[in-house]
Amino acid sequence: MTLDKTPVEKLTEEQAAEELARLATEIAGHDRRYHAEDAPTISDADYDALKLRNAAIEARFPELIREDSPSKSVGAAPSSAFAQVQHARPMLSLDNVFSDEDVVDFVGSVRRFLNLPADAELVFTAEPKIDGLSMSLRYENRRLVTAATRGDGTTGENVTANIRTISDIPEWLPADAPDVVDVRGEIYMRRDDFLDLQKRMAESGQTFANPRNSAAGSLRQKNPEVTKSRPLKFFAYAWGETSEPLAETQFDAVRRFRDWGFPINERMKRCASLDEMLAQYRAIEADRASLPYDIDGVVYKVDRLDLQERLGFRSRSPRWATAHKFPAEKATTVLKAIDIQVGRTGALTPVARLEPVTVGGVVVVNATLHNEDYIRGIGNDGQPIRGGRDIRVGDTVLIQRAGDVIPQILDIVPEKRPADAKPYEFPHVCPACGSHAVREEGEAVRRCTGGLICPAQAVERLRHFVSRNAMDIEGLGEKQIEFFFNAEDEALRIREPADIFTLKARQQASLTKLENIEGFGAVSVKKLLDAIDARRTVETSRFLFALGIRHIGETNAKRIARHFTSFDAIRAVATEAEIPAGKGDRGNSAWQELNAVNGVGEVVAEAMVEFFNEAHNRDAVDALLREVQPADEEKVGQVETQFSGKTIVFTGSLERMSRDEAKAMAERLGAKTAGSVSKKTDLVVAGPGAGSKLKAATDLGIEVIDEDEWFRRVEG
Repeated sequence: MTLDKTPVEKLTEEQAAEELARLATEIAGHDRRYHAEDAPTISDADYDALKLRNAAIEARFPELIREDSPSKSVGAAPSSAFAQVQHARPMLSLDNVFSDEDVVDFVGSVRRFLNLPADAELVFTAEPKIDGLSMSLRYENRRLVTAATRGDGTTGENVTANIRTISDIPEWLPADAPDVVDVRGEIYMRRDDFLDLQKRMAESGQTFANPRNSAAGSLRQKNPEVTKSRPLKFFAYAWGETSEPLAETQFDAVRRFRDWGFPINERMKRCASLDEMLAQYRAIEADRASLPYDIDGVVYKVDRLDLQERLGFRSRSPRWATAHKFPAEKATTVLKAIDIQVGRTGALTPVARLEPVTVGGVVVVNATLHNEDYIRGIGNDGQPIRGGRDIRVGDTVLIQRAGDVIPQILDIVPEKRPADAKPYEFPHVCPACGSHAVREEGEAVRRCTGGLICPAQAVERLRHFVSRNAMDIEGLGEKQIEFFFNAEDEALRIREPADIFTLKARQQASLTKLENIEGFGAVSVKKLLDAIDARRTVETSRFLFALGIRHIGETNAKRIARHFTSFDAIRAVATEAEIPAGKGDRGNSAWQELNAVNGVGEVVAEAMVEFFNEAHNRDAVDALLREVQPADEEKVGQVETQFSGKTIVFTGSLERMSRDEAKAMAERLGAKTAGSVSKKTDLVVAGPGAGSKLKAATDLGIEVIDEDEWFRRVEG
């Protein structure tokens, strides 16, 4: 296992892109060994750490998400040793959560999507998460016709002959079963059966690492007689395609499987509240060691199937279910020092330097401390954490590698605190440039005010500017940027983006030639200068993203570029926009226009305005525009419908769907959704209680419809 210890918040875009590429390759290899070869080379906790590291980087850099991202994949490609089966409905995986707070967030996200108030009934099922091999059993006219592994989620391996040897799985279903139904569940092996099998196989020199590998390897035998000799079991808990509804709830549908002769897990329980869900999790966790089979968590699912239908799916997982994994390993060690790192945006982030300690098979030497409040024992809500205990250099600390891929310090051991340990004083000046470091109201982060004079920010801004998803200038990596930034000779120096594009001219006029410097050669220099020249024309979205404006990631850059088409238009509206003075002030028309871009709220709009209000930023952009020409961006629709390309605003209290659900529906139909009304708005869908947006639409003569009319048009 290869897990970078660099905190995610400290990664540059180039570093993040490189690590995402490495993680995609490494995780794909582990998926192949786990799902297809039944020979994993790392523990589940280590695998989760890799997946979570990937997810954490993607969350910070959504614009870097790869087509082969592990977050988009399910399982692994089916083995060529078996015929392939196309699943009628994909076999998706579940998102994982690791803490009670994560479960609170999951339940909250379901309520928000469904637009359910906090006191509305919302029932979940909670059941053990079996550590086995996922299986789909297809019955037609109530007879088993095919059995397939998950594979890559779309295509699995045909293991029908082997499945027919497992006594838990009925060949025929009773008369009340649907004509077509895909019953899904988990093939597993009990621990006592696994130990007995290991004893028998030891005589022939063959062994499996654990019951899960043993079950998967036993099922993937070319000879069904070998599978028949192995003690495999099955739990049914889900379904794919079905020709008629099975029930109204998840709980009743699974109980129906039991009536058909399938084993189900009797530990599945309905939970009418968050407290009941967590109580069931703790009860199952407490019994984990005594259960006859391996589990690695508890699965929560929305019970009502009509709500599951409304919630739908993300690319690789359902919105209506999640897996609450059991905690990973923890360890204690000594905090040797606290270092402050300065990021591209000037954020000062504390990093704990630890006495090396092994946690879950990985040697940990660094851990995140989040921010100055966390060190003082204060949470994001301003309330005490860890009982109000602060963290000091010299403390013995408890660390964990679970929910955070970057190890984090959970607590200290008070009785082991040295007598001379002093409270940590968070610096109020930037350690990189000495500029004042300020903390804005409502923010947990302290930031350097040095801007472009701060070497930490300047180098990071340049790294970002040339990174793959920004200007993408090949040959200007991290080492090269630092070399040019620190160069004493002016002919080689790069301190701001425009300097990159004047490097060739400065070289030609200078006696100092780059090709004569160690580490460079005539060929590599030519390639570098050609790569720079190749980026003198670039898409507006790339150009905007490359500027490093706070809150403008690749996704928002694309949204803004597609909305305004040209960089000149973007700059004009951001320069003309006036940030509202206070409550009730809607700002001028340029401000409203900027806020009307789908996904751009006041925080993003304010960052845009502040960037172009700064004289040194305008000067830097002007210098850059003398060298680079941003190309106009095409406006891209999604599907051809009556709503394609139209801008729609939803306002008021929608009664049949949540605001998020409404926006998702409109975007699936090719429309753009905006958060405010402007002259470019095409349609406003207004529910009860609509206020200023409805008035603005009326004043501008924009068509307004109610929620019922919206559904009539959608159905049409």
